Amino acid sequence: MNTDPLLTPFQLRHLTLRNRIMSTAHAPSYEEGGHPRDRYRLYHEEKAKGGIGLTIIGGSTNIAPDSPSVFGQLYAGDDSIIPWFQKLTDGVRAHGAAVMCQITHMGRRTAWDDGHWLPVAGPSVTRERAHRAIPKAMEAEDIRRIIAQFAAAARRCQQGGFDGIELLSHSHLLGQFLSPLVNQRDDEYGGSLENRLRLTLQVIEAVREAVGPDMILGMRVTGDELTAGGLTADDCVTIAQQISATGAVDFLNILAGAPYDDLGLAGWVPPMGLPAAAHLGVASRIRHAVDLPIFHAGGIADIATARHAVAEGHVDLIGMTRAHMADPYLVAKLARGDETRIRPCVGLGYCVDRVNQGKAAVCGHNPATGREALMPHVIAPAPAPRKIVVVGGGPGGLEAARICALRGHQVVLFEASDRLGGQLKLASSGITRRQIWGVADWLIEEVTHLGVDLRLNHYAEADDILAETPDVVLLATGGWPDTPHFDGAELSVSSWDVLSGEARLSGEVLLFDELGDHPALTCADVLARKGCTVTHVTPDRATAQDLGPTNSAVALRDLARQGVTFHCLQDIAAIRQQGNRKEVTLRHVLTGDTTTRIVDHVVIEQGTIPMDALYHDLKPQARNLGQVDQDALLEGRAPLIPLQDGGSYLLARLGDAIASRNIHAALYDALRLCKDL
Repeated sequence: MNTDPLLTPFQLRHLTLRNRIMSTAHAPSYEEGGHPRDRYRLYHEEKAKGGIGLTIIGGSTNIAPDSPSVFGQLYAGDDSIIPWFQKLTDGVRAHGAAVMCQITHMGRRTAWDDGHWLPVAGPSVTRERAHRAIPKAMEAEDIRRIIAQFAAAARRCQQGGFDGIELLSHSHLLGQFLSPLVNQRDDEYGGSLENRLRLTLQVIEAVREAVGPDMILGMRVTGDELTAGGLTADDCVTIAQQISATGAVDFLNILAGAPYDDLGLAGWVPPMGLPAAAHLGVASRIRHAVDLPIFHAGGIADIATARHAVAEGHVDLIGMTRAHMADPYLVAKLARGDETRIRPCVGLGYCVDRVNQGKAAVCGHNPATGREALMPHVIAPAPAPRKIVVVGGGPGGLEAARICALRGHQVVLFEASDRLGGQLKLASSGITRRQIWGVADWLIEEVTHLGVDLRLNHYAEADDILAETPDVVLLATGGWPDTPHFDGAELSVSSWDVLSGEARLSGEVLLFDELGDHPALTCADVLARKGCTVTHVTPDRATAQDLGPTNSAVALRDLARQGVTFHCLQDIAAIRQQGNRKEVTLRHVLTGDTTTRIVDHVVIEQGTIPMDALYHDLKPQARNLGQVDQDALLEGRAPLIPLQDGGSYLLARLGDAIASRNIHAALYDALRLCKDL
């Protein structure tokens, strides 16, 4: 018998969970028409296949029309969702996992100009910065209506076949009534903690009556708002004790923080740059104050921390939600002794930030997540082995080599430098985002374990490739920094020069950011920590415009603490030498007005251009002329299709060797190209 505390079963009333690892409720924005259709179902089924004990679906499932979706939530406000619930619960349970659904009313934490354009509801007229709505102060009639809507939605979950229901309080309507930061009422629902708790207890009573005594019912609650004027840890212990005293609730899921702005959201769903498991002590305090099972999640991505949380009695079940986005087979690998081969979540934050930008969640590290209908998490062996040559040891090339090796092919990987990892070495140069190297670390260990023939310090040319007599050539050669085109551009250096250490700068630095993404912010971090005075300039209307709220909030906070200043809507018109300094002419992108700045150095970040000379050398002899069939690619079929009778190999580029994009694009290219080779 396995004695790992994480793998021991847990009895939750009548429900036996096969282990202590769970995926907490979240909204990956895979819904269709407010329903959890096939994409949503397959995403949760994959975690069940991978051995998870409990998955809670339906993050922020809305119960009422005046709680519209703002990040792709489900809608349980009418009966049309029940058949989709039933299909999902049958699918997850067939693979041995338990499944619950979270329901909520978002209160002010939503948008008034979406859905049915109804007024946002809240305890008081208190605006939330994160979602920017000013709510209507709820009347007694609104309160009665929403209590009834909670009960009706709970009945739909029960009819949908769930093992349990979780009511979401934290930062949503129920939590807003609890928080003195938000609740300014002077009636029986405001003022004292007893009054502010009244709505929560009424909802619990109504839901329990609706679903009967046998349905598992839990609540996700705040353990400490960690904000001046908010709920204190003592307040939250009292709240938990009062909820427990009802006898109607079977578990509490503990969070901490106040995600009422971007930095608050980052503290709740931490990207890299914030400490892991920061709120485990908050959950532990409540576990010792109430006689209920305690669940917890919050930046817990590694097995050692999760094991500590359970083994030391801090929690009963530990949430590893984003860790399962990185590797839904986490539990299965742990159970068979392959803990070191778990694909790690390094805190890229690409999942939660995309959702908050109105896009579907993807894992920056695992391109199969959310694409289970077409993309495999488990790579199957090929019918026959082939000879594969990969050029480039960055993340795209490493992932291509890994997948091809798992397929059973003979793989040779050429890397021009003396190390693997590609641009991830530059990306991990700063402090805030140094964890990104974990992606390279895992890929390097995997290709080594799988026996890929790694040839470092080898700048591969066409003759080197042809000498291997390959069946397939995959070019992950990446790119070089794009050259700026303005007068005096030669007086600048690239961000790569700084991050690689080739350019050692001091004094005042103007850093021009064309992309609005991580690279320039990482460069600013490196420069500021070396004592430079950094001015970040962008032509965009906002600094770091392409980043989502958690990553941008943490990165910009760290830079601001180091004295970095930010200027938007400015383009570089020219640079001129002025003694041993440089005069930079900036042009306002809207008005055309110009200003000048005198600095010691100018650094430019504007993406890369492909290193494609080798591709063009090899293209004429390729059976597919280097082309990828887009229809096949989109349908999940083998995309490298011969276009000429001659030629001796198939050829494809991936990642920045095609166009300047990001790590996820490179990994996704590799999976789509290699899974059927």
